[in-house]
Amino acid sequence: MTDSGTRNNVVGLGMAAPTLQRFGTAEQQERWLPPLFAGDELWCQLFSEPGAGSDLAGLATSAVRDSSGGTDDWTVNGQKVWTTLAQQARWALLVARTDPSLPKHQGLTYFVLDMHSPGVEIRTLRQITGETEFNEVFLTDVRVPDAYRIGEVGQGWAVTQGTLMNERVQYSSAPAPRGSGPIGCLVDSWRAHPQRRTVGLHDRLMTLWVDAEAARLAAARLGQQLASGQPGPEGSAAKLEYARLNQEISALELDLLGDDGLLYADYSERMPELLPEEEMEPGWRYLRARANSIEGGTSEILRNVIAERVLGLPAEPRPTGIAWKDLPR
Repeated sequence: MTDSGTRNNVVGLGMAAPTLQRFGTAEQQERWLPPLFAGDELWCQLFSEPGAGSDLAGLATSAVRDSSGGTDDWTVNGQKVWTTLAQQARWALLVARTDPSLPKHQGLTYFVLDMHSPGVEIRTLRQITGETEFNEVFLTDVRVPDAYRIGEVGQGWAVTQGTLMNERVQYSSAPAPRGSGPIGCLVDSWRAHPQRRTVGLHDRLMTLWVDAEAARLAAARLGQQLASGQPGPEGSAAKLEYARLNQEISALELDLLGDDGLLYADYSERMPELLPEEEMEPGWRYLRARANSIEGGTSEILRNVIAERVLGLPAEPRPTGIAWKDLPR
């Protein structure tokens, strides 16, 4: 795989590949996996919508089957948002509603969508770093062959859960070597600015170092578990801690650097460079970390997952047995 393909194909490697391996047919795996692993075809994820982010099962994008004219296609209409690298992707993981008369979790179906299809419109979103990593995607009468459906009709939520668990795990199951990554950047700044050190900052640094090492070892164990089975809710805990650590480490680095940490050389609207964190500026690391507690499942939702599926606490009240079309929106 090319170096650029490795960096840019995070959705393909972390989400599309394990989803296709678990739920795809042999023909689908043969078509999509080789160019995915070679870095020749990039992937994105069409899940979140303006009205369905944390409550993903409430999504409104529709897919209607049309078997007339000798073809077996689906016509897709809707809007997706926060789609990472959609402007570069050839293929997308898509969840759409195929039966609005069923409860929201039951009327979904999972597809692969060709991002070059007529009716696909991509609009970039400029984020707080100045970059345009995320996009909104408008789907207008987009035709998707039934051969691109992953899993059975109406079983899209089960496939989606498999994708989401892999998404959360990819943030933290491949730990960097000890003392590298965000905590390594912080330590480098600490060593380079002895005149700015205080007892209070030192205490915060030592606490975060211990937390980062514990998270690294836990992620290594999680990676070993994944080698012998499918990811489970433990990935939610790892991703939750990853977000907290990144935000607290980057905040401490700015507290250490003072005004110098606010300097940010390039705020132009551009594609992200996807360089290693140690090659980015402290101001960029601080701003980009703000997204860590939102992307890949918000920290609030992950706490619910841990409470219900790991700790066995009572679930939050949810409407059951109500058709999606009858839910207030």
